[in-house]
Amino acid sequence: MKRILIVDDAATVRMFHRSILENAGFEVDEAINGVEALEKTLQNPFDLYLVDVNMPKLDGYGFLRQLRELPVPQVPAIMISTEAEANDVQLAFTAGANAYLIKPTKPDLLLQQIQLLLGDGSI
Repeated sequence: MKRILIVDDAATVRMFHRSILENAGFEVDEAINGVEALEKTLQNPFDLYLVDVNMPKLDGYGFLRQLRELPVPQVPAIMISTEAEANDVQLAFTAGANAYLIKPTKPDLLLQQIQLLLGDGSI
């Protein structure tokens, strides 16, 4: 079973994404900021990350930059944000994101992106 980490400081967003992912058959864990996400990654790496941009302690850009430098398997990350400017998207890709979605996330689009990034189509 594929493991996905949701990195977002908003409990409602984590709960929304968790329900979509668990209903699709994924194993889900959560982190409230980039620091917690890095700690969890070092303990047990994930197959994919859903990352918010604006978070306390370590934002999504900082998390992705640090994640990409860790000696762990490098897997896809989807940046999910209310920020919709072209510059925000460019910053996300520069930091290491593989896809960028605007909140509120459409469940079918989210699952489509995940299956595309995980490649094999299986869950």
